[in-house]
Amino acid sequence: MAPGLISEQIRIDNSAPMFLYESRDSEMVQTNSAGGDEVHNPSLERSSQKPGHQANALTPPLSPTERNEMNDLVCIGFGPAGLGIAVALNDMYGSDTTGNAGSETTIRQRVRFLEKQSNFSWHPGMLLPGAKMQISFIKDLATLRDPRSYFTFLNYLKEEQRLVQFTNLSTFLPSRLEFERYMRWAANHFESSVDYSEEVTSVRPIRYVTGQKYDRLEIESRNCRTGHTSKRISKNVVIAVGGYQSRPAIFQKHNHRILHTSEYLTKIVAVVGSGQSAAEVFNDLHTRYPNASTRLIMRDTALRPSDDSPFVNEVFDPSAVDTFYHADRHQRDEAIKKNRATNYSVVRLPLLEHIYESMYTQSIEEPDRSKWQHQILPSRDVVGVSEEGADQKISLALRRLDSGDGKNEENASFDAVILATGYKRDQHIAMLEACQEINSSKDGSWTPNRDYSLGLDRSMVEADVGIWLQGANESSHGLADSLLSIIATRSGELVQSIFGNGKR
Repeated sequence: MAPGLISEQIRIDNSAPMFLYESRDSEMVQTNSAGGDEVHNPSLERSSQKPGHQANALTPPLSPTERNEMNDLVCIGFGPAGLGIAVALNDMYGSDTTGNAGSETTIRQRVRFLEKQSNFSWHPGMLLPGAKMQISFIKDLATLRDPRSYFTFLNYLKEEQRLVQFTNLSTFLPSRLEFERYMRWAANHFESSVDYSEEVTSVRPIRYVTGQKYDRLEIESRNCRTGHTSKRISKNVVIAVGGYQSRPAIFQKHNHRILHTSEYLTKIVAVVGSGQSAAEVFNDLHTRYPNASTRLIMRDTALRPSDDSPFVNEVFDPSAVDTFYHADRHQRDEAIKKNRATNYSVVRLPLLEHIYESMYTQSIEEPDRSKWQHQILPSRDVVGVSEEGADQKISLALRRLDSGDGKNEENASFDAVILATGYKRDQHIAMLEACQEINSSKDGSWTPNRDYSLGLDRSMVEADVGIWLQGANESSHGLADSLLSIIATRSGELVQSIFGNGKR
């Protein structure tokens, strides 16, 4: 059975589970139960005949819910983190690889995902030609948790009939484009459980049944296309909204010529930043716009290589989360400081060397660096931004950080500017403002537990109500929290925390 079909698994008495499969286009419903009839479904037959496809592949146990129906879980965000949760739910509570009922607990999960974007996408503005992943494909949505999952990267290649060809590349690092296609492929299997173009504006506790303690959570969202407001009720909420553009204060004023890297793939002439995204965009400009003059502006004195050596890379192992979480605050701060070179303001060595070679090539014809078409301007801080002239070019005031001659300011004009200045991950604060009453933290901050659940005042909230936070816990769970490295394992832990051992 192809995992694109929604499965409701219902255990009747002590008999074997009955599976109800409903096709996405609702053309046909197939019901299998002890002694029951089988209805021929052409769409299932077509799926089973697809080359390389296994007819007994997993089926998501996520049951579509109406807006006014009670949910067991509402996940806010359907990027990689939310998708990882959907996959983990499928793997842990779906059917196994033989088509039999899943684990010891077979339940009907009433789960809904709310996503602000109009469809699944992952950093669409950074799918640059030649851009590679920075982690092994083994750290996909499932492999480290369950290598037998239908949703591994290798099975995606098999389904797309590219497994042999990919093997011939002799690499663990697929292109960013292909990995995005892989995640989109996985996301397509859960379409009936996702409401796209829904921006969540608030989460608040409500008294739904008991009238004493808060026993449910109300999620309010606005449809980005129609402006219509909706409310959903759930026992549990996961916030997995990812990051949003981090723009330096000096660039806060909107200008269509000042873009963040998430908005890249347009004509650019200047890049501000010194990390992987900045380097990729700067390098891409040379190919995409060979006649443009480009500048890479950074505070650091040089582009620095990322440290992906095997011992240091163990900070991204799933087991490292335990060690980090149980350390004291000082130890955590020191660990992040020591290992920043794995992820922040650093560039993978092959790209760094390629850029250096490009700079060197320019020096062959023109020894004067100030006349180069493509320049790196290190040790500069942007201290002013303004528009000038009828063509509204962007003028940047730069302060030299390494000047000893008193000439520490300069101005440069650009047709456009790209901000490779990272992301912020604090959207949950405003989203949970109406939940402060049930926050167990006296200072108003949200404190995640080891299982990513937020601390709630249980004197006010029923035990089966919870809020979980994904991708915004670097200070408590380590550097890997906002990265793809632990999504498979973390999603499994979260699903187990919410639904495991007969909970909820």
